[in-house]
Amino acid sequence: MSGLELFGVDGIPEVRRGDDLAGMICQAAELRHHDVVVVTQKVVSKAEGAMVEVDPDDPLSHKPVVERESVRILRRRGELVISETRHGFVCANAGVDLSNVEHGWAALLPDDPDRSARRIRDGIRGRIGTDVGVIVSDTFGRTWRRGVTDVAIGSAGLLPVLDLRGTRDAYGRELQVTEVAVVDEIAAAAELVMGKSSGIPVAVVRGLDEAVFTDDTAADPSVRRGVLTDLVRSPAEDLFR
Repeated sequence: MSGLELFGVDGIPEVRRGDDLAGMICQAAELRHHDVVVVTQKVVSKAEGAMVEVDPDDPLSHKPVVERESVRILRRRGELVISETRHGFVCANAGVDLSNVEHGWAALLPDDPDRSARRIRDGIRGRIGTDVGVIVSDTFGRTWRRGVTDVAIGSAGLLPVLDLRGTRDAYGRELQVTEVAVVDEIAAAAELVMGKSSGIPVAVVRGLDEAVFTDDTAADPSVRRGVLTDLVRSPAEDLFR
């Protein structure tokens, strides 16, 4: 791999419940084999109807929604809640978000972001016959570091984690623990051309190594690769829960 291309996709109209995201993307972008399409969680949630009404005059009216969407509260500080979602994500306010949505509404995380990514991928392949990877991205804070970055909360057609254990480094030493969160790296890179306020909800990343792609069309869901199955650390493996 000699380099990557990243570009935001202009021309995606305001997304409403029931909209065909795959069709919108195909109309707005010229996709190539093994491009990666990164779609923000917000437009996926809008298309899937993962939205709830809140009191537009009460800035805290979404707090009961946060409690409902949390399976466990890890920390509270003032109005900030760090909680675990049913997906296994640990994030602020259970991913409930008031930004980039109409006043009086809050966006929830998709019920199954990996399935959302597969649906978009299948829709693109069905329309133009092109195999792409798809990532559903969202903005998360990071423990011990300031600032936020985009991460993958769902993926399809990609290896979420590239396992380098057993390979050799530049000095010939065998790698023992190195697993690269490829889909998180792609999501973070794509955010650079989407931004938080630009109104661009889709980006394309081109030029990735063929090794990061996989075929997830198997009928048996147990062999499909995704963020929820491959990237989310189980509590038994987590030193901090």
